[in-house]
Amino acid sequence: MDLLALADFNLVARHGGFGRAARAAERPKATLSRRVADLEASLGVRLFERGSHTLKLTQEGRALFERTETLLAEIGEAATAVASGGETPRGRLRISAPLLFSQMALGKLSARFALRYPEVRVEITTEDRAVDMVEEGYDLVIRVNPDPDERLIGRVLLRDRLVAVAVPDLGRPEPDVAARAVVRASGNQSAWDLATQGGDVRVSIEPVLRLASLIMIRDAVRTGIGAAVLPLSLVAGDLHSGALVPWGDVKGRPIEIWALYPSRRLLSARVSAFLEFLKEAFPQGQPEELAAYLTSEEITTQTVKTGLP
Repeated sequence: MDLLALADFNLVARHGGFGRAARAAERPKATLSRRVADLEASLGVRLFERGSHTLKLTQEGRALFERTETLLAEIGEAATAVASGGETPRGRLRISAPLLFSQMALGKLSARFALRYPEVRVEITTEDRAVDMVEEGYDLVIRVNPDPDERLIGRVLLRDRLVAVAVPDLGRPEPDVAARAVVRASGNQSAWDLATQGGDVRVSIEPVLRLASLIMIRDAVRTGIGAAVLPLSLVAGDLHSGALVPWGDVKGRPIEIWALYPSRRLLSARVSAFLEFLKEAFPQGQPEELAAYLTSEEITTQTVKTGLP
């Protein structure tokens, strides 16, 4: 396949017409038209439906555009890096990240990264859904306990765990008494299974508030209205200061925060730099390191303990 013709096809598809593509690239419209026609002839398919005033990708054209646009961009980036004498991170870096992690850390992280790498334009979208990063054009996605996907590879950034917490005055009730609790609006739990230093316990709960976000739940628990199950990273500061006390760790699967990228995509300099930046920010991958982004005080694993005495 002629890479120059393929590049011209992508140029026309991206701009939606030969005229607009020619003006954007400052190249003759006739040259672009001829190269696209040659590409169609070599492939034996029509890539565009040509009308008197419209130009529309065919099904085959759309498939070719979606599969080659990123590859051509990476080839261009590689050529630019070689020409400049090194792999300098530059260009747009699109990231999708979950809401809580974004609120806790990505504001400071992205600003510090942009200061270090001024030629990178960072764009972060906050959403908890499982995006299709290839189809939606993301360079990197950050996800909590992602399902296995053979198209993606990545690394664990952080590990966290859930802990039941309450204000000191709200003691854990007796086994036959339900504890007042603040829970997620979408949840339907009736009890928490906790691991404590004294052994495993089951705490029955009576929801008094149902809230949509974990930060809202944390803020409500601080008032003393009830207990709640929250990530340790979100309440480590309160546990350290004594504003909240632990009832125990929630039994079950630990929380893992992953950074993922397509397995078949050449890892660009900007993605590599951001991954290394995340590793620098969270060298041990512990929840206290994430908690430090919410407080000005350094929180260590020695000063935060969960479980009952």
